[in-house]
Amino acid sequence: MNYLLAIDQGTTGSTSLLIDAKSLRILDKEKIDYRQIYPQPGWVEHDLNDIWASVKASVLSIVSRQNISAKDILAIGITNQRETTCAYNKKGEPLANAIVWQDRRTFNFCEDKKASYGPYKTRTGLPLDPYFSASKMRWLLDHVPAVKTAADKKDLNLSTVDTFLLYKLTQGKSFATEPSNASRTMLMGLETFQWDDELINFFGLSKDFLPEIKESFSHFGTTLGCDFLPDGIPILSILGDQQAALFGQTCVRPGDLKCTYGTGAFLLLNTGESIIHSRQGLLTTAAFYHAGKKIYALEGAAYIAGAAVQWLRDNLNMIHQSPEVETLAREVHDLNQMRDVLFMPFFTGIGTPYWNSEAKAAIVGLTRGTSKSHIARACLEGIALSVNDSVESFKKDFSKLNDIRVDGGAAANNLLLQIQSNFSENKILRPQVIDTTAFGVALGALIGKKEVEIQDLHKLWKLEKEFNPEKNNYFSDKKNLWNKTIQRMFL
Repeated sequence: MNYLLAIDQGTTGSTSLLIDAKSLRILDKEKIDYRQIYPQPGWVEHDLNDIWASVKASVLSIVSRQNISAKDILAIGITNQRETTCAYNKKGEPLANAIVWQDRRTFNFCEDKKASYGPYKTRTGLPLDPYFSASKMRWLLDHVPAVKTAADKKDLNLSTVDTFLLYKLTQGKSFATEPSNASRTMLMGLETFQWDDELINFFGLSKDFLPEIKESFSHFGTTLGCDFLPDGIPILSILGDQQAALFGQTCVRPGDLKCTYGTGAFLLLNTGESIIHSRQGLLTTAAFYHAGKKIYALEGAAYIAGAAVQWLRDNLNMIHQSPEVETLAREVHDLNQMRDVLFMPFFTGIGTPYWNSEAKAAIVGLTRGTSKSHIARACLEGIALSVNDSVESFKKDFSKLNDIRVDGGAAANNLLLQIQSNFSENKILRPQVIDTTAFGVALGALIGKKEVEIQDLHKLWKLEKEFNPEKNNYFSDKKNLWNKTIQRMFL
C-alpha cells in the first residue's frame, strides 16, 4: 500500500492525483471536465451526477494507466469548490442541481436581510452575500418542490461538495464536513467550529439537514460500494480548495501567505489561533482544525486573473495560447511607454478590498503609440495590482507577512511573478509542486494517518524559483495611479 489518492473537485472539472506515499512524488493526474449549466442570467448550476461521474472517470483513468491495484491506495484526501451547495436524499440521489458559488440568484434575499444580519457578522467572519451557501440552501427549500418534500419527510441532506463526495464514497455511511468548508456556509460559528443555532434559525434552516463537523485531518469514513474503488480505503483529509492550497504550500505558521492564480486569484494568510476581524474588507475564515487546535486565516480575492489573459486570447485574438502573453509582454523594453496605461481586469466586479460587484473592466491611458505588447504587459500588471490590493490589506490587518508562496496555472509566468514581487515589495516563492490544492489534502491524509506532524511539513516543501523585488519608481508611481483610477472610476 504505497499510494495516496487526492480528489480535487473543482468548478469546471474533477482532478485526481496519484501520489507516492513515501517520496510524495506526483505519479499521475487526470482532469475530467463537466457541464456548466446557466438556466438564466446570473445563475450557475452543476448536475451532481455529472460531478460524481467526473470523479469516477478521473480516478479510473489514473489507476488503469499506472497499472496499479486500487487496493494499494493507502488513503484518500478530498478538496473541493467550497460554497457550491448540494441537495440530495438519504440514498445519495440528487434532488436538484447544485447551486454554484458564482451564482447570484439570492441577491435580493441577501439585500433584504442585510440590516438584521449585522450582529452576526463577527460570528461568521463573512458579509451577507449570495456567494456563500446559507442563502442557496434557503432558496432550494423555497423553490424546489422535491427539496421541500424531502425536508418534510426528514429525507434531506444539504451540504457543500466535499460532503456529497464523502457520502457517495461511503455509500451514505459518512455525512460529515470540516471547518474550512463549514465556515463558508454562514452557518458555523468561528469561535466554536460548530453549527450555530441562531444562524441556522436566521436562514430558516434545520440542523437536521446539515452534516457533522469533524477535524480536518481525521477518519471521515472508508470507501464502500463503489464500483471503481475497493471497500475499506480510509478517507483521512478534507479541505476546501483555497485552504488546501494553503496547506499544500505548508503555510502552517502565523504570517504564512499563499496566492493561487487561477481564473481569479485567491490569497490566504495564516493567522494562527487568532480570529482577526478585518478592517480592510478581507474575509475571516477557518484554515484547518487539528488535534483540538482551531487555525484561522484572512482571505482576499481578485475575481479575475488568468481569465484576463484568456480574454486577450479569445476575444481580442492577440495570442494563440495563454503562455504567449509573457513573450508578448516582454517586447516592452521602455517602461516609460507604460506609465499611463492601465488594464483594469474587473470583468465581474472588484473583489478585495472594495467589493464592488457593479464595476466593469477597462483599459485606460492609451495613445497612438500603444501596441499589443503594451496591452499584454498592462494585463499582467493589472493582475498583479489586483492581487497587491489584498496584500496591502493583509499588511494593514496583520503585523508581519512572510514571503508569498504562489501556485496555480498563471504561476508559471515568470514575468507576472516578477511584476508581482515589484508591486507587493515581497519575495515571491514558487514551489516545485504547483498542484498544491490536491497536494495539500495528500499531506493532510498523512497527518490524518499520524505519519507526519504539522510542524515538520516545511521539510517537504521544495523551492523551484524565487523572485525578489526590484527598486524602480515606476512601480510605486503605477500603484498610485491604480489607486487614484479606482477611486475615480469605480467608487
